Amino acid sequence: MIPPFFGQWESAGRIGAILSGTLAAEDDPLWPRSGAAGAADYARWADHLCGVACLRMALAARGFVPPRAFDLARELTARGGYAVQPDGTIRGLVYAPAAAWLREAHGIAAEVRVDLAAEAVAGLVAAGGMVIASVHPSIRRPESMPPARGGHLVLVFGTAEGSLRFHNPSGDRPASQRDARLPVEAFARFHAGRGIHLPA
Repeated sequence: MIPPFFGQWESAGRIGAILSGTLAAEDDPLWPRSGAAGAADYARWADHLCGVACLRMALAARGFVPPRAFDLARELTARGGYAVQPDGTIRGLVYAPAAAWLREAHGIAAEVRVDLAAEAVAGLVAAGGMVIASVHPSIRRPESMPPARGGHLVLVFGTAEGSLRFHNPSGDRPASQRDARLPVEAFARFHAGRGIHLPA
């Protein structure tokens, strides 16, 4: 089953414009749906909510009604999943509090993995699990060579003909958002080898 898709920004069809700078995040007409305190709050936080989007997708895939994005972000912040630095910088998603929230709030087995090669991700999802995997955000352009690995989260939920199937909360077009597919060896170029495993 393909999980429902949630983006970091509420208007999935406008994510490309937001990323390119042709549309300000504050001008996303669907921002009130996020639960943000205001348009400026939405713009400040949405760039950091790839993990929240992945958690919401994972919950929906398991039959739960996911909380609004900012309601979940506030819950995770209270648990240490996000930290606002003195200079205003937002740090997170921190995996351990997020995994604990899945277990405690929803009874979903979740474990932090820091030794997770792309081949191992393929095995876990082929067995029916899901992986919130750390990748470089340039994975939306799979032909590119990323400058680093990690820094962004995607939800890997299946395999097909040697490729990993995943939803990317910051995909800039439909093909890079929903059920994106990359050969395992290509995914490995972007993958930081860590994430959260949700067993079947």
